[in-house]
Amino acid sequence: MVRRTLGRAAGLLGLPLLMAGCANAPLEQSGTLSSYSDLEQADGLLAKSKIRVNKDKVLAAKTVRIVPTVFASGAKQGGITEEQRALVANAIDRSLCLGLSDRLAVVPASQPADLTVHAVVTHMEITDENAVAATKVVSVAKSVLLPGVPVPTPRLPVGLGSLSMEAEARGASGTPEAAMVWGRGANFLSGSARVSKTGDAYELAGAFGDDFSKLLVTGENPFKSLSGPPPVERIQALAGGAPKYAACDAFGRAPGVAGLVSGVVGTPPEWTDKGATAAEPPPPAQ
Repeated sequence: MVRRTLGRAAGLLGLPLLMAGCANAPLEQSGTLSSYSDLEQADGLLAKSKIRVNKDKVLAAKTVRIVPTVFASGAKQGGITEEQRALVANAIDRSLCLGLSDRLAVVPASQPADLTVHAVVTHMEITDENAVAATKVVSVAKSVLLPGVPVPTPRLPVGLGSLSMEAEARGASGTPEAAMVWGRGANFLSGSARVSKTGDAYELAGAFGDDFSKLLVTGENPFKSLSGPPPVERIQALAGGAPKYAACDAFGRAPGVAGLVSGVVGTPPEWTDKGATAAEPPPPAQ
């Protein structure tokens, strides 16, 4: 009991330090949502968010389609290639597809569905590759000097990247049923650090996908309660296996073990993530 109490106290004392070492992620608006006036604040431990959800309509839905994520014009900073942006956008779509599959049947974007989901990147802060490389050098040095000693190696608290998003789910008639404006920055104590300008945004893509898909799966604030263990189908897909629904294959298979190793080593995500398999035809106009 004493050990548990001390552990909780240490966690609470460390929370300000964790938050101080986070990159800023503004909740920017690109104008793609139907309305911003009725969004309610719903922050998580690390993410800032505003949400709106029609619980009854969302829970009544059985099928969903995902319109590929795009970047708002203001989010296209210099120094990032179109290929890198495409990889981040696809990682968002893949995460959404796997998360939504927990309750909804995912259909191709060209087919009608009870819900249509579309996400937009509104801001993306670039990761400082040199700072990440320096962190990896320190990590290697620790492994050599203290072999077998489980001493964590925090990142240098500079040049941390961030990702800001907005997304909406519309019903078959085009009526907006759920929306989220979301922002989260990388922090120096958790997460994988990759030597890539989009390294942090790529990692945070999965966090956004988890949060927005949970909003639609439960019809409630995704930060209000802890998530249980993911279904077996999602674990298999994250390990690089086939997704629950074939429509998710449009976003390519997850890198699996190779991706995990890549994250630990710090190599760029494009080394192991092959991205989308093929572009689908655009969905019919609503």
